[in-house]
Amino acid sequence: MDKVAVLTHILKPEVISTLLGGELPVSVIKNNRYISLLTSDALATDRNAEDNSLDHAIQAALTDETRSVILTGPEGSGKTTALEKLVVGWAKGEHIQNFPYVFHFKLRELNSLTDKLSLETLLLHHHGNVPRESLPLILKNPAEVLFVFDDLDQCKQSLDTSAHTLCSDPRQAASMSCLVASLLRGTLLKGAAFVVASRSTGSLKFLSGTMVEVLGFLKPQREAYFNKFFPDPIAAGKARIHMEKTLGFYDICTSPRFCWTVCSVYKSLMDAGAKLPETLSQLYVNILVHLIQSLSLNKACSREFISALGKMASHCLLDQHSSCTEEEMNSFGFQQFLTSVGAFLQVHGDQSERRVFSFHSSLMQEFLLAVSVFCDNSTPGGAEKMLEKHKSHAKFLDLFLSALSEPLQRRPLESLLGELNSDQIMDFKKWFKSNSEQTLKGFHKEKHQHCFHLLHQTQNKSLVKEIITPSARIGISYGDLSLQDCVALNYVITCLGELEQLNLYHTGNLTEEQAEMLAPTMTLSRKICLSQSSLSAGAVSHLASALSKGITKELDLSHSHLGDEKFKILCAGIRDCKLHTIQLTVCNLTEAMCEDLVSALTSGSSQLCVLDLTFNDIGDKGLTKLCKALQSPLCKLQDLQLHGCKLTAASMDSLSAALCSGQSELREVNLNHNTIGERGVEALCKSLQHPLCKLRSLKFFDSDLTGSCCPHLMAALMSEHCSLSELDLSVNDLGQEGALQLCQGLRQPGCRLEKLCLQRCELTEPVFKELSSVLTSGTSRLKSLAVGIHAVGDQGVKHLWDAVAHPSCLLEELDVEMTGLTDACLEDLCAAIRASKTLKTLELRNNSLTDASVPAIVEVLQDSDNMQEMNLKYNDFSEEALSILDECDKIRY
Repeated sequence: MDKVAVLTHILKPEVISTLLGGELPVSVIKNNRYISLLTSDALATDRNAEDNSLDHAIQAALTDETRSVILTGPEGSGKTTALEKLVVGWAKGEHIQNFPYVFHFKLRELNSLTDKLSLETLLLHHHGNVPRESLPLILKNPAEVLFVFDDLDQCKQSLDTSAHTLCSDPRQAASMSCLVASLLRGTLLKGAAFVVASRSTGSLKFLSGTMVEVLGFLKPQREAYFNKFFPDPIAAGKARIHMEKTLGFYDICTSPRFCWTVCSVYKSLMDAGAKLPETLSQLYVNILVHLIQSLSLNKACSREFISALGKMASHCLLDQHSSCTEEEMNSFGFQQFLTSVGAFLQVHGDQSERRVFSFHSSLMQEFLLAVSVFCDNSTPGGAEKMLEKHKSHAKFLDLFLSALSEPLQRRPLESLLGELNSDQIMDFKKWFKSNSEQTLKGFHKEKHQHCFHLLHQTQNKSLVKEIITPSARIGISYGDLSLQDCVALNYVITCLGELEQLNLYHTGNLTEEQAEMLAPTMTLSRKICLSQSSLSAGAVSHLASALSKGITKELDLSHSHLGDEKFKILCAGIRDCKLHTIQLTVCNLTEAMCEDLVSALTSGSSQLCVLDLTFNDIGDKGLTKLCKALQSPLCKLQDLQLHGCKLTAASMDSLSAALCSGQSELREVNLNHNTIGERGVEALCKSLQHPLCKLRSLKFFDSDLTGSCCPHLMAALMSEHCSLSELDLSVNDLGQEGALQLCQGLRQPGCRLEKLCLQRCELTEPVFKELSSVLTSGTSRLKSLAVGIHAVGDQGVKHLWDAVAHPSCLLEELDVEMTGLTDACLEDLCAAIRASKTLKTLELRNNSLTDASVPAIVEVLQDSDNMQEMNLKYNDFSEEALSILDECDKIRY
């Protein structure tokens, strides 16, 4: 095979590079501008740059037993250039020399072959580099043959082998599609190797071989490309940075062809000292202006030409055809423009053949359709109808329409096309506003995001404020945003000026890029929710910076598994910000981060009042370090949640010292699910009796307390200096003796306790009787009492019903869940509700009330002015009884 002839043929440019068509592969190869493409397999592994290349992937696959390689990737991703470079390298003797014969075909060009032909004819007359005398040798040694098929998806007829009667004789005439299908299936020239390229499509299922997904250019490849395109490194950097900021989040930016278009437009604008586009729509306005100007048509002809392109675009989208015949083009109105379409369309074949026309990209196709909609002078409503008509096929149509509906965005086009149809535009804007307002009242985050994308394309700040009213639900979770979504959301929020809550709940992986895009929005958010999320170190850095610059008062990072190192980065922001509350439940924090936290809390500029460290293993050493901050006059902490932090009595002396230091502002401490024990309680109770201790809420739920702790608690409650108003001792074995001692403290006239939780504390009926006495003493301030999960039965709880009915009882909330109540308590229960002037909430879950109680309960609640809620879940009610309970909106069941 004549390799020189192959090389000459493939390096001979048949057309020139165009703005939309990208730089020709031959030009890329000749001018040494080829940049190896990235594959999905390379992205998923950590291999060196050479092994990452598409070229390496193809060559490696061809040595495999399958000897078939299928390249898939979006339009303009560089597949054609990669294949031509492969063939050029073979012709130059650089690689795949195990194939003496390489045949390179573009299926798009073979579409013009409508007559039947044999494989021999295809190789001799439509390849041109094979001497006739060599053909028998080729056909006898298929293992030495490599077929390279480009544009497989562009074949007009199906290549699915089930659609053809496959042939096996190289001399047998068949349709072109049948020949290709037979070759790929192996019935024709069995043993030959293949490299095929196609856009990703379901029609490739019949192919077998090594699948290689072409990703095109990611950031490193784009940087290399821009540096090669722009001779000036400063200009290259400016153009690349601007593209990454305004367009880099679109999938299309992985396309080398698109990068060529962007570089060409940017260079033209930069040379003219013009402003670079801020959105995708603005970019395409610039492209279209450049293309129209190159035609030198008057306004009327230009408008007619754009309308014809719009009709073609609609036809190709609706019929899912990638190309049109000359007859179809004439039906769209191209008769006088066929010589001018080269700048806009790909043209295959010449006038002596059957020419076919296609768009270079689906994006330009949709943009031309959008422009043609507003060029249309028919009755209004065209835009909405067009969107409905194309909704299954057009991805960017409404984005382009929203941009073009703005005067500033469309003005450059109107200077060339004349004024667009104002009625169509107004009709679209009316639909856009109504549809957006309705969408933003709902809870579908995908629809919200799409609305934000439309607003971003308009670049109209006043329109954003007009559409996003107080009724818009923009506090719903926007977790797992794409980079593109981040840009749109950020644009909208910066237009609004501030946001009540930025809810990014359940974000799988917040990257540095995403956080950088959202940083302005973070600074404008009063609350940021990132619970159940994962943040990269870079993302935490941007979050910290946003906190230090912004207005955020509350940050929720619960279950984010942040870890000590990332928290250290965050502390830079906590040190100097307006943050009031930070929730760090289950963030994998340990003692190691406590020094950084202390430094932040005592910085003098930290405003933090609420710190939730629930279920972080800081341990006693960590809390001891933290207590240094609590004793500082610069620390403003008032609420410290240490639930399940693996604390013991060993750190309670340090906490006690901090509480009575005179510097601590702590009002609430939660020590639930720790092993505090008697020694720890004793230490804390001493601080509660100190005149400088300001603590009002102390929680010991499941903290290894026993009855021996109660004398210390009693002494604290009886102290004139004790300011506790809430105490939770639930799930501790206090027992009867301990609880009775506690009641002595409650009986003290100066006791300020208003909320007491004693669930599952091994209480008995005598304790309930004593609690009743406390409640009716006239000195008790208790408003909330929880004594559930004690098997005292109707008789034990009767003491509390009597207390509730007493005029001196101030109870507003009573919890007697799982206390063994039956229908026998009904009379006392109802009497208590009728008599009480304060009771609002009653918890009766997990008892044994039956249908017989229902009528009386419903009646007493409906008659009560102060009762707001009764919880009757998990009692013994039938379905019929539940329907009666449903009549009373105060009852939960």
